[in-house]
Amino acid sequence: MMNAKTPGLNMNVGALDARPRYKEPWPWILMSGPIIVIIAGIATIIIATILHPNAMVEDDYYKQGLAINQRLHRDKAAGELSLSAQIMLSGREARVFMRAADIAALPAELRLHFNHPTRAGQDQVVALRAAGQGFYSGVLTTEVHGRWHVYLEDQDETWRLVGSWQPDAGDPLELFPQQTDPALPTLKEE
Repeated sequence: MMNAKTPGLNMNVGALDARPRYKEPWPWILMSGPIIVIIAGIATIIIATILHPNAMVEDDYYKQGLAINQRLHRDKAAGELSLSAQIMLSGREARVFMRAADIAALPAELRLHFNHPTRAGQDQVVALRAAGQGFYSGVLTTEVHGRWHVYLEDQDETWRLVGSWQPDAGDPLELFPQQTDPALPTLKEE
């Protein structure tokens, strides 16, 4: 039998309860995970809705679909005219050389669009004036760096040439008419 006066065996049950529960580390450690997740969720909602609202969502999908069909007609029109272009940049100066089946049919002015894939605030439209023999030139508002979606069109928006380009690489951009696949479904105008 054990003697109550044996050293090391004298355990006072009341001494364990003397420490307040909020000073125990394990409940706090176990609660810290869900608390961190809740704070991160609130921060994500604030960033997504207040600081950076999604401007990519359109309310009128039908009109967007019709606009896509119009763009497809413009691509087809560029193919019918046998248009192609070569775009070069030197600092802020843009130079374009256009080729067509009938060089006399080239317009006096063109518009060159630089659309950034993720930052719409950096998009630019450059007015290009004819310099003769299929050459056009214009000046950008700021230099472009990184990857860009580029399209070239006439002033009347009857045709367009589209491409993707990284001007920093130093190579000129070659634009040719887009070949649309007739098997792809398109929206019909009413």
